[in-house]
Amino acid sequence: MGIPTLISTHTASDAASVDITSGIDSTYDEYMFVLTDINAATDEAQFTFQVNAAGGSGFNETITSTFFAAYQNEAGTNTSLGYLGEGPDQAQGTSYQSISFNNGNGSDESCAGILHLFSPSSTTYVKHFYSEVNAYHGSNYTVDNFAAGYINTTSAIDEISFKMSTGNLDGVIQLYGIA
Repeated sequence: MGIPTLISTHTASDAASVDITSGIDSTYDEYMFVLTDINAATDEAQFTFQVNAAGGSGFNETITSTFFAAYQNEAGTNTSLGYLGEGPDQAQGTSYQSISFNNGNGSDESCAGILHLFSPSSTTYVKHFYSEVNAYHGSNYTVDNFAAGYINTTSAIDEISFKMSTGNLDGVIQLYGIA
């Protein structure tokens, strides 16, 4: 991995979404979003993202993705690792892409992780992404969420939106360019 350069910091407090509308351009081939203490207002909400092509609106680009998770309950009596295909992943969908599912909304429940986006300014290739987000699940589990896929457009991507599937959110999202 190259050297990360901080581009911007976005702090949400009971916000419907965090929309990053500047700083994603041809300066870097890889962008990294560091997600810190993302807390859902609504119990068991999904933490999601979607992008806009340059000049686009609506955060509705076509995504193909996969999603799996590893989890363990607080008592240590229930563990699993598996593919979660019914809902978190997309097959040429235009919905917001889940990167953490069923987040708890308690004051001691949040998620944190990293999302990588590759070559967003390319006008030749689709845009690949992957994320790893650890969350405190609404049912007292720790869940390590993994999402990956591609945004099926050859248009440049210059905006990204993060939001919960329902309700508002608190937290900090930092945008880095990777040299």
